[in-house]
Amino acid sequence: MAILDVVTYPDPRLTRVAEPVKLIDNKIKKLVDDMAETMYDAPGVGLAATQVSELKRIMVIDVSEEKNQLRVFINPEIIKKEGTAVNEEGCLSVPGFYDKVERAETVMVTALDRDGQRFTINASGLLAVCIQHEVDHLDGHVFVEYLSPLKANRIKNKLVKRQREIEREAEVAAPRRRVASSARA
Repeated sequence: MAILDVVTYPDPRLTRVAEPVKLIDNKIKKLVDDMAETMYDAPGVGLAATQVSELKRIMVIDVSEEKNQLRVFINPEIIKKEGTAVNEEGCLSVPGFYDKVERAETVMVTALDRDGQRFTINASGLLAVCIQHEVDHLDGHVFVEYLSPLKANRIKNKLVKRQREIEREAEVAAPRRRVASSARA
């Protein structure tokens, strides 16, 4: 298994719509395993394949306290929504930012598991929020789209600034690494 790079907002890859999985083979199972490892390492409670640059309709979720109840959803479809609830959400693709988002209180979802078996569940609470959040990713949406344009822009600008600072630090460090390695030669 491997830790995958998580794409961060406002990267345009997060706006792309994922394609249905046609065949659950060893490559897909490895992707599921790598996504789970990445989610647990982050740490997070959910991860969609689009967040790791894979345009496949796959998401992994584990909302348990012990982090031992991994749920795999391949080609998930929300077939029923009921009620409304407002919850605070965060996102591995929008690191460090949290805000309140209104979503359905309960959802019924159908999907395939890691072995290709179809299942249907009714979800409420954090699991329902997480399912809706990850399906949004598969449909090319990020939770900041539910916020006011002012808040969304503020988050975008802060993340762009943070990314520029990381890139500048890498540029400064690169010549030092080259000098250090040539000194050893």
